[in-house]
Amino acid sequence: MLNPDKKVLDTVIRGLARNEKKFGERYCPCRLRSGDKEKDRAIICPCIYHKDEIAKDGHCHCQLYYRKDATVPVMEAKK
Repeated sequence: MLNPDKKVLDTVIRGLARNEKKFGERYCPCRLRSGDKEKDRAIICPCIYHKDEIAKDGHCHCQLYYRKDATVPVMEAKK
């Protein structure tokens, strides 16, 4: 599921849109591109890491995708 925090969701989506406009792909805005198109395919959203991160942490690195049982965003949970 997508992050229920609209502010975080909007920020990540804007980053994806910016990368698509600038580089032609929706590269994860939270990961550094190498400049090598073949290597950077791994970080096109959803990146190859998102399933493992969601399983381990309840969300992906960018906090775009969440596990269904992890409904409270990490930033909110720490308050």
